[in-house]
Amino acid sequence: MKKKLLFVFNPFSGKGQVKDNLFDIIDIFTKGGYDVTAYPTQAAMDGYEKVRAEAKEYDMIVASGGDGTLSEVVKALMEQDKKIPLGYIPAGSTNDFAASIGISRKMTEAANEIMNGVRFEYDVGEFNGQYYVYVAGFGAFTDVSYETSQNIKNKLGHMAYILEGIKRLPKISGQKMVVEHDGERIEGSFILGLVSNTISVGGMRKLISNGVCFDDGLFEITLVKTPSNPIALQKTINDVLFKKLTDEKCFVTFKTSRVKFTCENEIPWTLDGESGGIHKEVEIINHKQALRLIIAPDDKTEEQQLVNAIDENA
Repeated sequence: MKKKLLFVFNPFSGKGQVKDNLFDIIDIFTKGGYDVTAYPTQAAMDGYEKVRAEAKEYDMIVASGGDGTLSEVVKALMEQDKKIPLGYIPAGSTNDFAASIGISRKMTEAANEIMNGVRFEYDVGEFNGQYYVYVAGFGAFTDVSYETSQNIKNKLGHMAYILEGIKRLPKISGQKMVVEHDGERIEGSFILGLVSNTISVGGMRKLISNGVCFDDGLFEITLVKTPSNPIALQKTINDVLFKKLTDEKCFVTFKTSRVKFTCENEIPWTLDGESGGIHKEVEIINHKQALRLIIAPDDKTEEQQLVNAIDENA
């Protein structure tokens, strides 16, 4: 009996490039031995509803679009009784997740990687009961993605995020809060906070500390302290954009599997570049190796390939 694959894609992401590659992608999946159902999403959270309702009927799910489309599909898969393999074909403007994992930006190449790939168990975050894939954040620049129109993203690509970020520079202000993790309590004012499992946020690869491991059950936490004056603010922004976060006077970084934020006021958060709501208290939990991704094999996945072979022969 032929295996079944559900291909959920956003037809408008990244200048609608999936439309030009749709036949080739489906052909690759069919040659890979799958009976393919293609589903173009029609509105926000449509991908989530489709996968949540029908995932159990399929042997594999493949998502294509920006990070928002991926996030919807992952949320639905986290609600299933068993792990269903997920492939991802990036088609957005920035594609932080794909950049971090090493997924090809060429759509047909990414489809071939899925058909010839290996399973990798990736950590998933939970934010006040909501699942997210790679980053939860507050403060400066974190609202750029979801407040930039799709038309502008399609026309300017990653430059759209930079231009929108520059417009926000005069409005940057700090948030007073208490951050608790692993028995430690941190009090302060911060202009930016990220709870991530990625090496790229908004296309910036130097914003996260070194040593990111996608399946270790730990988040990388980056907190940028509120500068004391405009000159210090400009220096901090330069450090964020162009340097590593090594100045302890400006940054707080650590790793943890669980963190709690208690803010003086309600503040907006983003999840995977989409609005995460306004909250005064936030608790974020790492679900270790909760998502089964299909990625291209490389030297780092030899142990995972062995585990896959054992599972398949069990």
